[in-house]
Amino acid sequence: MIDDSRPIFQQIADRVESDILDRALQEEGQVPSTNEFAAFYRINPATAAKGINLLVDEGILYKRRGIGMFVAPGAREAVLKKRRDQFYEQYVRPLAIEARKLGIHAPELTGLIQRSAVETEGSMAP
Repeated sequence: MIDDSRPIFQQIADRVESDILDRALQEEGQVPSTNEFAAFYRINPATAAKGINLLVDEGILYKRRGIGMFVAPGAREAVLKKRRDQFYEQYVRPLAIEARKLGIHAPELTGLIQRSAVETEGSMAP
């Protein structure tokens, strides 16, 4: 899970977000402690805390004093919105810019995306 491409604390935050999206962590459910993350990934607890605190700052997690960190109500929807916005900025905008350079107009681009989706779904079938 941990790689050198991005800061470790960001990868911890992303992992918690993914667990929320996958419903492995439910709203009002407790999140592993920073010490548990640190032990599991063999990282400094301060690094794990930095990742968790990112999510606290975004309102995805909240702290219950003396008990631990928990998934906030509405966290899944907030993570979905955040990830969709990131998807747009990271993939869709550059795709549209490149398509414009190649003279591919919106209807043709839409058709290419639909074709790719159909092909991908077919390759993912059991």
